[in-house]
Amino acid sequence: ELAFKKAFQALLNFSDHESLDLCGRRITLTAPIDMQAAVNNRTQFETRRVIHNGQFQAEPGPAWDDDVVLAQATYDAADPKELSNVANIASIQVGSLVTGNGVGREVYVREVDVAGARITLSQELFDAEGTQEFTFTRFKYLLDFSGFTKHSDMILDRIELRCNGNCSGVMLAPLGVLFQVYDCQFIRPKDRAVSSIGAGCQGMIIDRCNFESDESPIPSHLRKSQCFNSNANDVKIRNCRASHFRHFGVIHGGQSIIANNHFFNGDEEADGVRVAGLVLTKPNCASTISGNYIDNCFIEWTNEHDSEPDVPGYSFGGLTISSNIFLSIDGQPSTRWIVVKPYGTDQFINGLNVQGNIFRTYHGSLERVEAVDTTYADLTYGRMRNILFEGNTFHGVTQPTRNPHINVHEQESVDATWVVDTENHLPFGGRARTVDALVPLKAIKNGSNNAVFAQPYAVPEKGVNDDEFHIIWPEPVKGEIRYSVRMDNPA
Repeated sequence: ELAFKKAFQALLNFSDHESLDLCGRRITLTAPIDMQAAVNNRTQFETRRVIHNGQFQAEPGPAWDDDVVLAQATYDAADPKELSNVANIASIQVGSLVTGNGVGREVYVREVDVAGARITLSQELFDAEGTQEFTFTRFKYLLDFSGFTKHSDMILDRIELRCNGNCSGVMLAPLGVLFQVYDCQFIRPKDRAVSSIGAGCQGMIIDRCNFESDESPIPSHLRKSQCFNSNANDVKIRNCRASHFRHFGVIHGGQSIIANNHFFNGDEEADGVRVAGLVLTKPNCASTISGNYIDNCFIEWTNEHDSEPDVPGYSFGGLTISSNIFLSIDGQPSTRWIVVKPYGTDQFINGLNVQGNIFRTYHGSLERVEAVDTTYADLTYGRMRNILFEGNTFHGVTQPTRNPHINVHEQESVDATWVVDTENHLPFGGRARTVDALVPLKAIKNGSNNAVFAQPYAVPEKGVNDDEFHIIWPEPVKGEIRYSVRMDNPA
């Protein structure tokens, strides 16, 4: 343990080498390593350095116990990432997880100003205006970089972090660029594998890593551990495997690439309750989720890290979900694989591409693949734009989803107004807003059985739920027509 601290001190203080080779050795830790304190003479470091080829293992003991502080504080949305008038502030540590009413997931203490009784948070709070009691929980990590003010271009390569249910894995510095983790094993982290408490995750790469949970026997909805979180932009999570966590990741930044991972959160429960594998908390995220195996969990898209969740701005948009395998085994029929959860009113979707995915169930079926969680608010369906659901495969799904929805309407009796029901095929229970095409099949005939060559027109958003549209003819006719209808404005 001491030898590693000295080696890391040398790694950052000398320029004649760029990597620390652990030579396959196991290093047993009796307490968290404060990486900044190990170096001691630097609070900022931005030159490429590598720690590789070894193992860290936590020795059980009280040094790994969580530090928990309950303290009253005041939140004002005008200063969206600050708590003021914080009681007992000297006991609150940088890196503490913040929980309380109106606090979203994965909000951490980024800075503590003891003299000013103020705390800087990693994220905004969606509904915490006023004064209340917050809980500050400081998890303990094998490798803790939070003592640095900024640390960039740090690489962990072929490292096994054996938390063994005693502790968490790695905590990043509050600020930094390009923290990289390659070919690493995170074995049974108690709470978190990788935690970002600020913007130290800018450009973070996690590639070819394996995450093994300490909570496998526990039903999925009762688990509390997760693999990683991010706050800044340009994160790449690729080629990883994760089993039986509550969440694979909670991602706030934009321009994220989540590709070729397998994360499975199932359990042994019949009709089991499923929770999100991926949580996206930036509504206009400009991100891609592609080529993943999303197993007994789902994608949840929220704006819980917005202090003004009722102000739409660009609202939800810029997300591509393509070429993934979505699987459910023994899940409740009400389970969905793509869930949008607005935390405020007047939100809508402007740019969502869901293409080429496989949705598959075993031992039961799901009602449909997508939904809006209306716990706090619903979406504004009249403002939906540029939503594409096509080329997907549905097996064991009662109601497939398509946008545009292309189908054939057969009118058996003559009528000048044909009523076409979209039959819940449109995403998120959307309205029949735009009719793109009407193509008659064979001849359209009137009551005298004569062919009619008139051009019909469409009237969208009809019916009780606005999910029907009408085809209007100049005279009563019958026949078949192929149509294409959308729940958005594609222009």
